[in-house]
Amino acid sequence: MKITADTNVLLRDALRDDARQARLAAKALQGAELVAVPVPVLCEFVWVLRRGYKKPVPDIVDAIRCLMHSANVVMNRPAVEAGLEVMEAGGDFADGVIAFEGYWLGAEEFASFDKKAVSLLQSQGKRAHLLS
Repeated sequence: MKITADTNVLLRDALRDDARQARLAAKALQGAELVAVPVPVLCEFVWVLRRGYKKPVPDIVDAIRCLMHSANVVMNRPAVEAGLEVMEAGGDFADGVIAFEGYWLGAEEFASFDKKAVSLLQSQGKRAHLLS
């Protein structure tokens, strides 16, 4: 079977905070021929782990990289790497993904009111503009 993993499936597998659901999630993820992980799922995954569970960035990065290296997992790897790069630099995963996908869609620069996001992207050599 080929499945799309919802955020709650990834969370139950990663957190193991509900034994029954963790078993079901692990079985679904390991038993699938293909597990599609859309970028919005990873944005939610990061948000819940950071804000709800107060997990440190290195733990979240490790969880995503582990998922990326699973033989049956498919995702937009360049977008995910862009998100991880911004997150590891102290920013938000979603900002890195948003900037990457915007450039991919033909944008020339990232525009935001978020000073930190703009600064981090600029420090990575990307065109970003602070609206003020």
